[in-house]
Amino acid sequence: MGYVEGQNVVIEYRWAENQYDRLPALAADLARRPVGVIAAIGSAPAAMAAKAAAPTIPMVFGSGADPVEVGLVKSFNQPGGNATGFLFATRLLVQKQFEILHTLLSDTQEIAVLVNPTNRPEEQIRDVQRAATILGQKIMVLKASTDAEIDAAFLTLVQQRVGALHVPGDAFLWGRRDKLVALAERNAIPAIYAQREFVDIGGLMSYGASVTEVSRLVGGYAGRLLKGEKPADLPVQQSTKFELVINLKTARALGLSIPETLLATADEVIQ
Repeated sequence: MGYVEGQNVVIEYRWAENQYDRLPALAADLARRPVGVIAAIGSAPAAMAAKAAAPTIPMVFGSGADPVEVGLVKSFNQPGGNATGFLFATRLLVQKQFEILHTLLSDTQEIAVLVNPTNRPEEQIRDVQRAATILGQKIMVLKASTDAEIDAAFLTLVQQRVGALHVPGDAFLWGRRDKLVALAERNAIPAIYAQREFVDIGGLMSYGASVTEVSRLVGGYAGRLLKGEKPADLPVQQSTKFELVINLKTARALGLSIPETLLATADEVIQ
């Protein structure tokens, strides 16, 4: 968009270190500065904190939550207010993740789902239950928003001999990806994740939006807002690029044979 950091634009970065309760203070700090645009990437709580702290500053978000449902915009085509952006997760995404698990582990009786109870758990559980019902799949919902709760969740998962694990998109869980992947490996639990970064460090497989693509889209909208366009005139868009990434090394360690149908549709296979 013609902006070069340090030359004709200054970017102030704030990171909550995956702790949602820190977001309001960080957003308020930015709102007190002479910023032209706020970009909130990665979670609905970040965008909601920014909108609450700076209701008049143009904002572009990249969020996994429906922006209409959480109150960020009035509608996709006519956002209204000061916010617009990109939705990078849909309910169909959860359905596809379950279908992939079902293709790989058709004999699995029950799948555990790990959700963060501080990040719209009702919505996530509803989407998972809908996907599981379509496939006739039993699920066990486990909740974790701390390291200790992650440990307890895996203990329950192992004790109940649950056959597989589904980890949805969430900033806290993404920040604990090393721990989650290590626990899944240690306990020989097949798992599917919403982001490829889990698979890059040894997770079995992932299906989700490309974070790189969403970040570029958010940057494009931010540039347009800096040039004077209004958020209300820029429709909210949905990400259209989704990636299936499979780690064959992890599959072999788990004693799993990946069906050729999955390998043929994978965007990347890690050897």
